[in-house]
Amino acid sequence: MTSWFLLLLVFGWSSEDGPAPGVLLCGPQNLTLSGLAQSLLVTWEDHPSCSALRNPLVYHLTVSVAEAQVLHEVISVTLDQIGSPHSWNWTSYLPLECASHTVRLEPKPDQAYVSWTEEKTLPGSKSSKGREILPQNQVFAVGSVATFCCVVPDGERLSEMYVDFAVSSMNVSRISRQRYVLKVHMEPNWENCVDVRCITNGTKGKYGACAYVGYPPDDRDLRCETRDLESVQCSWEKGRDTNLALKSPTVYRLNGRTCDHEGTCSHETEPGEKTWTLTAQNQLGKVELQDTADLLERVHMYAPEEVTVSHVNSRNVSLQWSWKVERYGNLSLTCEVSVRDGERIAESTHFGLGLNSAVVVNLIPNWEYHVKVRCGAASHFWKWSDWSVMKPFRTAGDVPDALNIWMQRRRNRTVILWKEPLANQSHGDVTEYVVSWSRTSERSQQKQTRVPLSHQNHTLILDRREQHVVMVTAKNQNGSSPPSTIITCSISTCPDETSVKTSWIEGSSRSFSLSWPDSPAASCGYVVDWCPVAQDAPLDWLKLPPNQTSVLLTSGNFRDGLRYSMSIYACTEAAPVLLEKREGYVRETRIEGQLFKPLTLKQRDMDVEISWDRIPLTEQTALIRGYRLYYWENLNQVFNVSTDDPEATSLTARHLRGALYTFTVTAQTAVGECGDTSITSTLGSSGDDLIQSVLISLGVVFGLLFIVTFLCFRHWTCIKRKVYPPIPKPVVTDQWFSSPVKSSRPYLPPDQSLHGEGVVEVPQLLYEHGAPVISHTEPEEETPYDKPVKSRGRPARAFPNPPYKLMLKDHPPSMTEPDIQNQTHTVTTAQYKPQSHMKGVTLSQNQVHSGGFISCHPGYILVPEPS
Repeated sequence: MTSWFLLLLVFGWSSEDGPAPGVLLCGPQNLTLSGLAQSLLVTWEDHPSCSALRNPLVYHLTVSVAEAQVLHEVISVTLDQIGSPHSWNWTSYLPLECASHTVRLEPKPDQAYVSWTEEKTLPGSKSSKGREILPQNQVFAVGSVATFCCVVPDGERLSEMYVDFAVSSMNVSRISRQRYVLKVHMEPNWENCVDVRCITNGTKGKYGACAYVGYPPDDRDLRCETRDLESVQCSWEKGRDTNLALKSPTVYRLNGRTCDHEGTCSHETEPGEKTWTLTAQNQLGKVELQDTADLLERVHMYAPEEVTVSHVNSRNVSLQWSWKVERYGNLSLTCEVSVRDGERIAESTHFGLGLNSAVVVNLIPNWEYHVKVRCGAASHFWKWSDWSVMKPFRTAGDVPDALNIWMQRRRNRTVILWKEPLANQSHGDVTEYVVSWSRTSERSQQKQTRVPLSHQNHTLILDRREQHVVMVTAKNQNGSSPPSTIITCSISTCPDETSVKTSWIEGSSRSFSLSWPDSPAASCGYVVDWCPVAQDAPLDWLKLPPNQTSVLLTSGNFRDGLRYSMSIYACTEAAPVLLEKREGYVRETRIEGQLFKPLTLKQRDMDVEISWDRIPLTEQTALIRGYRLYYWENLNQVFNVSTDDPEATSLTARHLRGALYTFTVTAQTAVGECGDTSITSTLGSSGDDLIQSVLISLGVVFGLLFIVTFLCFRHWTCIKRKVYPPIPKPVVTDQWFSSPVKSSRPYLPPDQSLHGEGVVEVPQLLYEHGAPVISHTEPEEETPYDKPVKSRGRPARAFPNPPYKLMLKDHPPSMTEPDIQNQTHTVTTAQYKPQSHMKGVTLSQNQVHSGGFISCHPGYILVPEPS
């Protein structure tokens, strides 16, 4: 085995790739470690014997932090680099002072030579304070992971390690007996430093470090130009803020020269094309920007100075200004003049070599203006200069502009209207208006009237059989305006405007959108006028060019719930021609209640007609499209009847019945049913039913009467016997007159009468004064008339029975004495006399009827009263 090993060794030394004879050692030497913050720098040299190698030299490098290997890297050294010093740079995840960093360097093992290993250690520093957090005041990039090391003194123990602000992740680990590591993901929302805290169980409490989080520079878009044609000024756009203005502000350099102002940088330069380089750098990074240009093509002029206004007229003025840089006089310039008229701005452009003056035209007379100027190079225009200082001026006055006139026909009158000129149209204070008119056939015979300033209309009574020319002018202190002319039409030349039908238009957004077909008659355009339908409001109008056949009417005078009438006219060389008429609301609103006044009710049979007066337009805040009548009986089912006729003034509810009904009328509009008005009434039965009931009742009554009459006729004899029985003749005896006591009452009922088969006249008791009393008793017997009558058991009252003379008409003298008790009689009281004056009673035979009865009055007899 030994012999084989020696043979192989000799064979390896004798190969052409092996080291030269005498090379036995190869490896690193003079290994050194140095560091700053977290950056570790390793330097070494090759042993001189390595120069004899014919292949690249390979090193294995390992790094250990606190005795824990954290990195292994293979470093290749080419043949031309062998013998030269080598260096290797590495950034540790820990501050170098926090823990020891050991670097081990050895060549790749090779059988042709003997190698050895170099190792160096950079120990972590010990804090003189005994406790601290590393690193201190370090700058970190946003999004990076920062590692903080807490050094705990001997005898103390770590309680807590944290960051003041919330972070996405934190991790605390122990790397040695008294050293702890905190890893923090740095967030982008920290503007100032971040406090890292470390708390131990010692008496001094917590301590910490401050870290800064930001971005590298983000500047862009470098642009260089000249303002005075002698120096360059470069500017750029700043990107994202670095958030490191306090700890690591960005440093700018232009072509190696430090810039004094952030965002701009200037240096003197010579004309011609040049390249400028700008660098922006902080602790986290560096940005380099470049721009190449000829400065004569990038002239950014200063603003014009000393702007003055001269030769001020009514409609134009002259401007002059000066330049800060004399070399501008050799440049071809373009200048822009801005004239502000209140809120309106008019701009004009002027050109010239070294331009320093301009004339502004088309101004408004007697008007306040403000003017300013800016300029730029006409050839190779780069950008405008700044605006000059604003200069105010006022133009001179002039005559007013022509008035905007229109006309309106009102029956046999023509109203000429014009709009009050605005301040930019009057060119001074208007003093009056002048209206002139004449027949078109006799323009020389013109009439004229002056209208005060407070009026913008004038009414003319013109002959409608002829056309007239009307002209209106306005006057101010400078003179009269050009006349505005309008021609009125005659009956023969203008059609009847009532023949033009009116169509409906819906408003929207407090305006009306109108359009109409093109009219060949509109040689000078169109005129659209409008006014409220039901109010005496002024007419407004708008004039349009011939090529415009639509318009959006918008006015601050438009009101919701108000109906407007719009007319479209064609403007011709003669009188205007009416094309179309429209009506509508800009917005319909609900009509208030109690719209229908008065609401009346009329009943026909069992139909009820509800009627009302025509609704005035002033109360129609929406278009009425019809009406609806609701009716119900005592809160029962509701019925309705409607009509789509907006001109209707009545609705009829049919086939009702007699009861209490409530009727409500509403108007149907686009915003719903509104204008509710109600009336309540109790309905009676119909006339036919009443007549029918009366006829039926009368028929029943007459039927009953017929039946009763028929029955009475059939049974008349029985009824007569029952109702009127025969009365016996009266029998008068002496005992009846003389007896003081009677078992029955000696008197007859006053109203009783007896009917015989023949006609019996009622006998009358007549007494003749002085005649002898004839008695039917014996003469010798004395009738005690004057004596009281006594009765059994009770006293009887004596009654006077005066002498009388019975006279029976048409009765024979041989008649028997009548029965006085059953006689119905009639007493003629006019012939009655008291008993003291009567001597007797005489009965006339001529007054006694055969079979008749004596009529007696009960006053003649006193009946005994019960005790």
